[in-house]
Amino acid sequence: MSGVSGMNGMNQSAVRRVNTSVILRALAVSAEPMTLTVLAERAGLSRRTIEIVLDSLVEAGWVTELARVPTSGCAGRPARRYELRAEHALLAAVHFTTSDASAAVADVRGRVLGRAHRPLRAYQDPQATLDDMAALVREALDDAGGSADRLRAGAVASGGAIDDDGVIRRLVHTTRWEGVRLPDELTRRVRVPWFADNDSNLGALAERWRGAAGDHDNVVWAVLGNRTGLGILIRGEVHRGVDGAAGEIVEAASIPAGSVENRPVAWLTSPEPARRTLALGRFEAAREGDATALAEVDELVENIASILTTLSWTIAPSLIVLGGGLEDAADVLLPRVQAALRRARTPAVELRATLLGRDAPLVGAVKLALDRMDTELFGPLIPRV
Repeated sequence: MSGVSGMNGMNQSAVRRVNTSVILRALAVSAEPMTLTVLAERAGLSRRTIEIVLDSLVEAGWVTELARVPTSGCAGRPARRYELRAEHALLAAVHFTTSDASAAVADVRGRVLGRAHRPLRAYQDPQATLDDMAALVREALDDAGGSADRLRAGAVASGGAIDDDGVIRRLVHTTRWEGVRLPDELTRRVRVPWFADNDSNLGALAERWRGAAGDHDNVVWAVLGNRTGLGILIRGEVHRGVDGAAGEIVEAASIPAGSVENRPVAWLTSPEPARRTLALGRFEAAREGDATALAEVDELVENIASILTTLSWTIAPSLIVLGGGLEDAADVLLPRVQAALRRARTPAVELRATLLGRDAPLVGAVKLALDRMDTELFGPLIPRV
């Protein structure tokens, strides 16, 4: 998003709001302090416009101007550098499965400050589950030591096909969630703007922002096994498809996504802790050379490689990230899956394990809220000067 000059029919107040939003977003997503020159390049604004907005943000306490540091070999006065005071704005993230829900409260750097988790009372009852999620957000806010007035926006990660408006269009194993407008329902319970997307999409978004995919633009984030889903980034943007259906291969009868879902080794991706523990035990047995466990692992690898081979020739990403629990056995799975892909003569797709673990959908939800922010959601209204 670039700033605007005011020559397109917007009044000066609206122009200032947009430009403030652009500058805040640029500072928020940058891992390092930014100079005026870099901000001007990123925002597409003049240095004078940026200086005016930054001076107001510094005065309001949202941005800090850092001490100038001379650069070796450079003549002249050191550049002015700025960074966002990330603690001024909190973002909420919620991820729910068929059995439990987790919430996190983070700053705009994606640093998780508070958490909460609980089993769901009744997954088949959307209203009860939404009540549980709202309660978790409040618990996570308390855990973060934050006040409600600092919470600016939130995002929810869910399984299933979710359209551009955050409406669940299809959710495997149940029809009771179909038509539920997740943002509206959460906003009624926690009164900040909310957004929603598929949890695998958000896993992919998180991985490129703060995880294993920072150096790739075309990425697939894959959870395969007891749970199945793909998050797809094309040129760095989530590819969602019609009604958010992209990546929901669990619904595709021609792809063997569910053929191993009841095998113990596939329970790495189960939302149930007891099943995950059992799966980890089978992989430990495989590491020790147990023939039966190794055969089970080989079956899972064959299933994963079959799906990834199809992806390699259709989406053709440069990187596939395995997540959703598969990372807990990455030492066993990655070399075997990579070898299977080589045998299948797929394109040269790199394979990595998530660096974010089970936090990936939550971190992606924070990034979604951050990406959707504007000055209505995030940041002060800067007075006209």
